[in-house]
Amino acid sequence: MRVVIVWREESDYAREVRDWIRDFENRTGVAIESVNPDEPSGISLCKAYDVVQYPTILALANNGSMLQMWRGTPLTSIDSVAYYTTI
Repeated sequence: MRVVIVWREESDYAREVRDWIRDFENRTGVAIESVNPDEPSGISLCKAYDVVQYPTILALANNGSMLQMWRGTPLTSIDSVAYYTTI
């Protein structure tokens, strides 16, 4: 299981995302993978999963299939995402 958040550090929503990531990791003990959509790996991830809005949180299965996607702000609840870290 893999949880990824696609976002830009230099953005209006950056503080909200940083706070959400910190709270998520403190509450669940699970690290969220951050991806910049402007880097090569981020560009390919965005194309593969049709990410067109930032921030976007993806829950991905071990085989790479997308289980859930949350787009934009306000960010979804920590519990909604934490569920996918326990599957």
